[in-house]
Amino acid sequence: MRIVTTRAELLSTLDGVTTPWRALVPTMGYLHAGHASLMSAARANNDFVVATVFVNPTQFGPGEDLDRYPRDPDGDAARCREAGVDLLWMPPPGEVYAADHATTVHVSGLTDTLCGSSRPGHFDGVATVVTKLLNLVQPRRAYFGEKDFQQLAVIRRFVRDLDLRTEIVGMPTVRDADGVALSSRNKYLSVDERAQARTIWRALEELRQRWQRGDRDVEELRARLEATLNALPAGRVDYATIVDADDLSAHRGDERPAVAAVAVHVGTTRLIDNARLDRATPLHVPA
Repeated sequence: MRIVTTRAELLSTLDGVTTPWRALVPTMGYLHAGHASLMSAARANNDFVVATVFVNPTQFGPGEDLDRYPRDPDGDAARCREAGVDLLWMPPPGEVYAADHATTVHVSGLTDTLCGSSRPGHFDGVATVVTKLLNLVQPRRAYFGEKDFQQLAVIRRFVRDLDLRTEIVGMPTVRDADGVALSSRNKYLSVDERAQARTIWRALEELRQRWQRGDRDVEELRARLEATLNALPAGRVDYATIVDADDLSAHRGDERPAVAAVAVHVGTTRLIDNARLDRATPLHVPA
């Protein structure tokens, strides 16, 4: 595996890659088994795998955790190497954004709800940096986790709208044995907060089971989900809702594909999670 830090090194290395079957796995680092699943899928289905580790400043708002976001470059490099990554780009911000950078990619509609409501500008930062990475790497496929369901929807929309020639591959959420979705921010949780975070998965799974049994009272299901999460001693719900899986609008309780999506502050840590309700497969928890 080759590790590069500059744009020039990235492009010169890619110029020597002859296969069109190159894949991209963009990350913000502090890698865990969820990231490894993306890299493993990329490795299994493509000839050349590029991973990026970049804590993107434009997707953090005022007062958010940009400065304290967990970082472990040596550990990240080791995990990428173990997963079979061919090229790892770990740039400083100046290699991604020029000092006079003045262009932003904005996706209307999909960014107005859920995390877009409480983190204004967040998805503009995501869409802009992912567009830049896709343009630089020119991958045939790019891999993202379904835990960030809204992010995945936003990326798929601008890739379609801008006629970018990359297939966006969504991969299932990876969870610890207790059901907590893997996240780099889980390291912020105290022991007690971590125990409380298990309730998020349990509440989503209960809702999924009721949906599978035919319960379509969206408001009652949503209220029950929110009440369960608000009952956490260290919990504060940002949102707990059921949306259309395609356009993220409020679900009407019909047969359209449905997602239950939550964002919960457990202590000082904001956790997001979701569950597809229209699929019979339960939320996966590894043995």
